[in-house]
Amino acid sequence: MNTLQTRYKLPPMLQPRLTWKYCLSSFAITYFLYCFLTNSPFFSTRLPQYTGPYNVGAIDIEVPVREPRLIHDAVLKDSGEPAFKLDTVLFTLYYPAKHGVKSKKGHHYWVPKPLWLTAVGYAKFANISNFLTNNLFTSLMGILVGGTKISADVDVPLVSSAELLQKGLVPRTTVNEQDPIGHAPDVGTDPGTGLPIIIFSHGMASSRTQYSHYLGELASRGYVCAAIEHRDGSGPGTQIIPSAHSSKTKPIDRLHFGLSDVKTNPHSANPGHVIDVDEFKRVQLAYREAEILETTHVVQSLNNAEAATKVLADNSRLEGKEAGLDEGMWTGRLNTNQTIVAGHSYGATGALQALKPPHNKKSPFAGGIILDPGKSSGRLNADVDVPILIIHSTSWSASSSIFYGRPHFDTVRDIATNLNSKGIAAWFMTSLGTSHPSVTDAPLIEPLLLKWTTGAHIDVVEGVRQYVHMSDDFGWFLRSGERRNLLGMSATSEEYNPDNGKTAEKFRTYWQVHVSPVKTGDE
Repeated sequence: MNTLQTRYKLPPMLQPRLTWKYCLSSFAITYFLYCFLTNSPFFSTRLPQYTGPYNVGAIDIEVPVREPRLIHDAVLKDSGEPAFKLDTVLFTLYYPAKHGVKSKKGHHYWVPKPLWLTAVGYAKFANISNFLTNNLFTSLMGILVGGTKISADVDVPLVSSAELLQKGLVPRTTVNEQDPIGHAPDVGTDPGTGLPIIIFSHGMASSRTQYSHYLGELASRGYVCAAIEHRDGSGPGTQIIPSAHSSKTKPIDRLHFGLSDVKTNPHSANPGHVIDVDEFKRVQLAYREAEILETTHVVQSLNNAEAATKVLADNSRLEGKEAGLDEGMWTGRLNTNQTIVAGHSYGATGALQALKPPHNKKSPFAGGIILDPGKSSGRLNADVDVPILIIHSTSWSASSSIFYGRPHFDTVRDIATNLNSKGIAAWFMTSLGTSHPSVTDAPLIEPLLLKWTTGAHIDVVEGVRQYVHMSDDFGWFLRSGERRNLLGMSATSEEYNPDNGKTAEKFRTYWQVHVSPVKTGDE
């Protein structure tokens, strides 16, 4: 070998050879280099951008409730602290943002900081929480989704009235070849009535950040969406940050807790009382309902300049200044008469609970969107006096579950049927090809893993897209009275039919309508 060849000979570790170790190492190095150069999360997929006509902004808001109170006198066994004391509400507000304005604050992390709080919470859910597993869960979560960020721009101005006038007046009613169901991508809301509001309640073992694409897509179509962080023990972990006016100065870490983690307060009137499963669920739902109503009050108050300024001043998350909360930018911009309460799984049960007509007061909600109402989260409230849209995933409809002595599917169907018999519009349908997590961000971030573990066979982006379109059509119905697209159809199948998707009619690829206020022949 001559001197030139010797001088430029590659080190042994860099000399290519077709061994499995070399190929695996080369792939790993290339993959990590690609993720680093493209700022992509490791071992997961970046959340997609929103497709509506408006940019999307997001602000975290945590403010004191109007009346701090105990929802129940249970205490946590390990600390003796009240388990169900309501001091503050925390939510992320997604909203249509001004075009062309970029955030100075980057983007919210999909797993809020501190990351360990969520990781340890999931270890508690799995009943394997200890020093070793807590650190293992934290490390794995950091590797898998620690760098994943939500697509919305943080703390940017609300969309201008001029932009709404330019983009928001074309109703979505026609069928086109790109989307045979009749969903064009360029529809917002009528600025003459203000931006409609959606208050969203997350499911068990979930959090406010895990529905960012569904809610962000709705925000990109002209909705103001508040994703609540529930502190009822159902989430993995949450940090309560007191406001500047509070006597408490340090953040309070609150991990997931269940029935086995609480006991009756020994100083209560009935210290020997034993809390059972049904009571625990009733208390959780009561806590969720209180958070939903408080959040609704805060969001609706943004319509008033003085109230919005106070929200900004009280917000311990220190966001909203650039969004214009103290500049009157939100004043009169919200349609508070068009507030929808929505939820998924346990959150759907909570949303139904919040729809129970209040005594001697007007309900703050014009309607409800109920996604996979819980099968083990307590009884479903059927005392509703506003229109509702109930959507089951395929896994929820296909799985037969006995719910308080009856099939869960029949219980849900009866809620919609009875509402229609009273002249209140209600729909119940199944989103075909989906699974229980399909409306969440999880399949978007880990599409192969979630498809393999849940059995969903719809494209993950299309799955969320279908939920968004149907929710948007329901919002349009509440505002205009028009039952467009599938909401203008009669029921196609009273029961869930697993073979009904194999048809030439495009909509049947995605939906089965079990209950509709539209009678056969009236479409």
